[in-house]
Amino acid sequence: MNNSLKEKISALAHQIHNEVTQNRRHLHSHPELSFEEYNTAAFVKNELEKLGISFTEMAGTGVVGVIKGGKISDKVIALRADMDALPIFEANEVEYKSKNEGVMHACGHDVHTSSLLGTAKILNELKSEFGGIVKLIFQPGEERLPGGANLMIKEGVLENPKPNAVMGQHVMPLIEAGKIGMRSGKYMASTDEIYVTIKGKGGHGAQPQQNIDPVVIMAQMITALQTIISRSSDPRFPSVLSFGKVIAQGATNVIPNEVYLEGTFRTLNEKWRAEAHIKMKKLAESIAEGMGGSVDFRIEKGYPFLVNEEHLTARTKEAAIEYLGEENVLDLDIWMAAEDFAYFSQAADACFYRLGTRNEAKGITSSVHTPTFDIDEKALGLSTGLMAYLAIKELGN
Repeated sequence: MNNSLKEKISALAHQIHNEVTQNRRHLHSHPELSFEEYNTAAFVKNELEKLGISFTEMAGTGVVGVIKGGKISDKVIALRADMDALPIFEANEVEYKSKNEGVMHACGHDVHTSSLLGTAKILNELKSEFGGIVKLIFQPGEERLPGGANLMIKEGVLENPKPNAVMGQHVMPLIEAGKIGMRSGKYMASTDEIYVTIKGKGGHGAQPQQNIDPVVIMAQMITALQTIISRSSDPRFPSVLSFGKVIAQGATNVIPNEVYLEGTFRTLNEKWRAEAHIKMKKLAESIAEGMGGSVDFRIEKGYPFLVNEEHLTARTKEAAIEYLGEENVLDLDIWMAAEDFAYFSQAADACFYRLGTRNEAKGITSSVHTPTFDIDEKALGLSTGLMAYLAIKELGN
């Protein structure tokens, strides 16, 4: 790509920065939970209509816009932004604080949506200068199973026309605003939800011999299950098993009838993932039975692992360096968090990268999924132009 087009994109990104910022603040003030993004979808459709970009509705609250380049090319690229928020009470005291109490854009999806709208505006302005088709995927329900990406794929978002590549970006408060990070190959983990009910026989805490203590069974079970990770898993396959919720409704002198657990299992190997499910259930049942109780051990299978296609990611990194400079493009390590963009990465060549949003001088350092998460809005000048540049570059123009 010649420098003049790169300069045009950069200039347009600078020109629309205030508009993108206002859009982000509007969305931040009006967050909606997974699969309830009705007003968010309406906002997106209205913005696309202003630009004269055609769109279709999908997966309930999903929106898919299409921009056709003016030059002849049969290449297609899809750009994805998720739209849902989290059930969190926002603690930030800012003018754009959430107006929907108990709901907050604590994972930056307001950034993703406003950025893709900005990218759409840039691409629409420059469509006479490139060929091919750009699909704009505004996706619902990333934060909740079965995942909006999964539903949109089932409804044909990757068909008619089929994209040669899918790209997405996600905020990263560990990276300074003005920089991005990416990783080739396996990047993020699969995620499964574990729900366990251990049943025993409750009674007086002073008479344990008359009871079957589900609390002790639970303690043995949690400890033993960790040995599946440390002793059954190939050390080359990262795996994490964590239990974050334990409910035992007893008292200091009351042994309860049952204990309830919730946890998560994550890995980056599908064969091992399936084996681990069987091993965990079998071990839990044998422990409970051996101690006189019983267990209902249920695993709800979640998102697959996310893999960035190596050739696409190499081209994307090269283009990002052209646009931002080598010092602003970082190499990332494997991250055991999960993302339903993984469904796109399993169905097509994909590249998912991280957008830096941190500014220590301004105190903007909070992690995602916390009540104080926010971004340095400087990042919105980069997010729009970079994605437009990457899209046109990948289209071969």
